[in-house]
Amino acid sequence: MKRIAVAMIGMFAILSAPALAADTGTADQAVALTKKAIAAIKAEGKEKVYAAINAKDPRFIDRDLYVFAYDLDANCLAHGSNPKMVGRNTLDTQDTDGKYYIKERMELGKAKPSFWQDYKFPNPVTKMIEPKSAYCENNDNNLVCVGVYK
Repeated sequence: MKRIAVAMIGMFAILSAPALAADTGTADQAVALTKKAIAAIKAEGKEKVYAAINAKDPRFIDRDLYVFAYDLDANCLAHGSNPKMVGRNTLDTQDTDGKYYIKERMELGKAKPSFWQDYKFPNPVTKMIEPKSAYCENNDNNLVCVGVYK
């Protein structure tokens, strides 16, 4: 009986793996969503698009991918997963490993027009702290980003 249960659990894991992988965004999709948000900002204006991101507009969310934006002083301007972060200065925020990832993001944003950054952050789908890599572009001194969970 135990063997059947173990076999069924194993079969479920194998069969559900492709479905779970399809439920997560890719690096290419993160870049594309970032560029889509920047195009909308240029067409509609920052205030309108940031409000839409904070309202979880489906244009700016795709499964576990969502747009977030900061000014170069580390003030959160928009956050597609946690709008409570908006308006906060997050410069001294650390991930679970003690990494000052927002401070690092600001330094990278001042030095490069676009970049990838690794850190740990809660996944809105799994509700777990997971390794994440965010793609960011500097758009008129605002960093517009989308991250992928690894």
